[in-house]
Amino acid sequence: QVQLVESGGGLVQAGGSLRLSCVASGTIFSISTMGWYRQPPGKQRDLVATITRGGSTNYADFVKGRFTISRDNAKNTVYLQMNSLKPEDTAVYYCNARSWDSVYWGQGTQVTVSA
Repeated sequence: QVQLVESGGGLVQAGGSLRLSCVASGTIFSISTMGWYRQPPGKQRDLVATITRGGSTNYADFVKGRFTISRDNAKNTVYLQMNSLKPEDTAVYYCNARSWDSVYWGQGTQVTVSA
């Protein structure tokens, strides 16, 4: 089993920045890809960004150039640096980890961007 704990959410004005962190514990050796998803109020959960153990990244079009995902394998932590935030980035952000046979989710952290 893998446990994921997110932190770093909060309230920020449009144009501001936040950095989310997600620490993994448990059978972390099994984790390959980690990532971030988000779920705005009343909408579905969507992919934001992913990063493999080797550092290959993938971003949703709506965050390219504004968000950066990174990973510290020694600390079992994945980060999401969010710059130039917009009100439409308001959502609960979830950390995600995948092994060869399982998918794990964190509890989510709220990000609210005011106009």
